[in-house]
Amino acid sequence: MKGNHWDKFCGFTAFGESYSPAVGIVIEDIKPGIVFPLEEIQQELDRRRPGKGIYTSPRQEKDQIVVLSGLFEGKTTGMPICMLVYNQDLRVEDYEVIRDVFRPGHADLTWYKKFKIYDYRGGGRASGRETIARVAAGALVKKILEPVNILIYPLSLGETRSKSFDLDFLKSNDLSWPCSQTYDQLIKDMDRVKRNGDSVGGIVQVVITNVPEGLGDPVFEKLDANLAKAIISIGGVKGIEFGAGFQLGTLTGSEANDPILSLTASQEPDRSGGINGGISSGYPVTFRFVVKPTPSISVPQLSVDKKGNPQILALKGRFDCCLVTRIIPVTEAMIRLVLADALSYQKLIESRSFDLDTLREAIDKVDEDILLALVRRKKIVEKIAQYKREKGLQVYQKDRETEIIASLLQKGELLGLDPELIKELWQKIIENSRKNQ
Repeated sequence: MKGNHWDKFCGFTAFGESYSPAVGIVIEDIKPGIVFPLEEIQQELDRRRPGKGIYTSPRQEKDQIVVLSGLFEGKTTGMPICMLVYNQDLRVEDYEVIRDVFRPGHADLTWYKKFKIYDYRGGGRASGRETIARVAAGALVKKILEPVNILIYPLSLGETRSKSFDLDFLKSNDLSWPCSQTYDQLIKDMDRVKRNGDSVGGIVQVVITNVPEGLGDPVFEKLDANLAKAIISIGGVKGIEFGAGFQLGTLTGSEANDPILSLTASQEPDRSGGINGGISSGYPVTFRFVVKPTPSISVPQLSVDKKGNPQILALKGRFDCCLVTRIIPVTEAMIRLVLADALSYQKLIESRSFDLDTLREAIDKVDEDILLALVRRKKIVEKIAQYKREKGLQVYQKDRETEIIASLLQKGELLGLDPELIKELWQKIIENSRKNQ
């Protein structure tokens, strides 16, 4: 399923469920002879794994990475790299209570409506276990981004808000909390919530410094749009804002516009969050996102079973009281992947010197995109064929085919493409479609 593939320049495919034997990642198109950063990947996974703090799930997983293919003597061979993390600390019995009942706030019901199947064991593919692949992939591109620095910390957890920022204090506590003034109150609030079998969410601040200017694209590949999708794709994240964010809606243009005082970024206020028109400005990239409270709680909740009968559900098991601290390394990984892609494409735009392998790698990605587009086209053709059969319509429609090629030739001319290539290629595609119908 394409929804499990990070379809970018630095691409990968992720797989596995919470209670399957393992979760993992497959990475293709890796150049041979690269020293593989296995130790760095393990360090990042250790940051993400459960069982480390009193407010995270007590599930004891070592999350030890195992490389099945693509490496020899610590270096890449050029073949696909498959990495696994085995699921070990499994308690299926904890989930028997929800075998036929959907958990409020989870993907259980929407998943069941889409796929007509319900893997009740820890949420299946919708579990936070899937983020192992993201973190492993993010660690792979870490060196590409030097000297970019990513700082992530909570502005609030539940009702407690930070009042100051102290980097040393942030690094000294398990919650990455930046404010020593409010830390004791935060712990009291978190303890109370945990005792009650409940959970809290939070608002998280991201500051990315040393971001090169010119990353991103003004239309569909905007840097902020790609960052937003990457962050929102993390389970539990429900909203995001860049720079001054929603406050911009209350300002006038003269208040919202950042003054331009020189051709290079300075220390002036930056309400745009380091991105203008989808392209990085050279200022620090700043944004905030909101994480909802963990939906798995012991407090009784209203739900229904598969037959639609009302149920009262009080969960028992190993839950995170707050998702924020475990989401931080996942967020960092997704930011790295987005920036690594943006940097890779920017190098191509600027025509920087490349070796032949790098250029071939770029063209292989484009060829893969073409193949995926052809697969999507084939599926639509099959639906058209079914419709024509049901309505008794003829397969061959000469006027329609002539119209398609004429339109493509016109568009191709604007794009500077060879008209003979377009004509020959689409005649073959249309002929194949006719056969499939």
